[in-house]
Amino acid sequence: MIEINPLQVPHTQVQRILQGAVGPRPIALASTIDREGRPNLSPFSFFNVFGVNPTTLIFSPSRRGRDNTVKNTYENVKEVPEVVINMVTYDMVQQVSLSSTEYPKGVNEFEKVGFHQAKSLTVKPWRVLESPVQFECKVRQVIETGDQGGAANLIICEITMIHIHEEILGKDGSVDPDKIRLVGRLGGDFYVKAFSEALFKVKKPLDTLGIGVDSLPDSVRFSKVLTGNHLGQLGNLERLPDQPDRDELLKLESVSQTFREDLPLSQTVQRLHKIAAEMIEEGEVMTALTVLLMADTLINGT
Repeated sequence: MIEINPLQVPHTQVQRILQGAVGPRPIALASTIDREGRPNLSPFSFFNVFGVNPTTLIFSPSRRGRDNTVKNTYENVKEVPEVVINMVTYDMVQQVSLSSTEYPKGVNEFEKVGFHQAKSLTVKPWRVLESPVQFECKVRQVIETGDQGGAANLIICEITMIHIHEEILGKDGSVDPDKIRLVGRLGGDFYVKAFSEALFKVKKPLDTLGIGVDSLPDSVRFSKVLTGNHLGQLGNLERLPDQPDRDELLKLESVSQTFREDLPLSQTVQRLHKIAAEMIEEGEVMTALTVLLMADTLINGT
């Protein structure tokens, strides 16, 4: 493993590492105005939500690393402490990328990239009509983390109005990821889709108390077949299964076939672990653990 002290390498190298390793990052398409009322539009992936009471969004128009200058967005929120944060979808990502072009101050990026301006209700900056979710915000605080190139300028915002296109909502009223079709930012020129085949679910252990991976037999914990994700799902079970019934398990064709082949013990155990891994992938976690306990019984002879 490579060790890097961020104070001993160029900050441009550190930035490449951070942008490549910390992701995907949501993108804030920030709309601001200056004291003369001129609009500005620019995307920032140093962005996230940090609270709901009060509602708190934070993004950072960092100081430029090459010449230590600040961005128009930063100057604007210092002059007019308001912003609209527009969420970025796959259908608008090319225009959003174009809006990151460093046009001179006063140039209207809405016009440059072809977005339509929508009047806000509680703040002065315009909303991006094409964005399916738009957050009107008051800037509550600006935290400057340094005065050198690459330093962050944390823009702490409180939401004053939310605009949502109804067509992105599911039946329960929450945002449907396959309808909003968000994108995230990675390093370099890379983005990632946050919908369709990219989606998967992980059950949150909020209402149950899992047994934990430490409750599993060593033969399971140190399996050469099972992955950390497999172990995590096993550890999330609320209880160990009852003592495995060999006759019941042998009714499973895959298990029965393994024993019919009369393999050496190590190969039998490995085959059972593979069967269990497939069961976990299919959501049959308790049955998988029962198979694993059978394999452990073979190893220990009990």
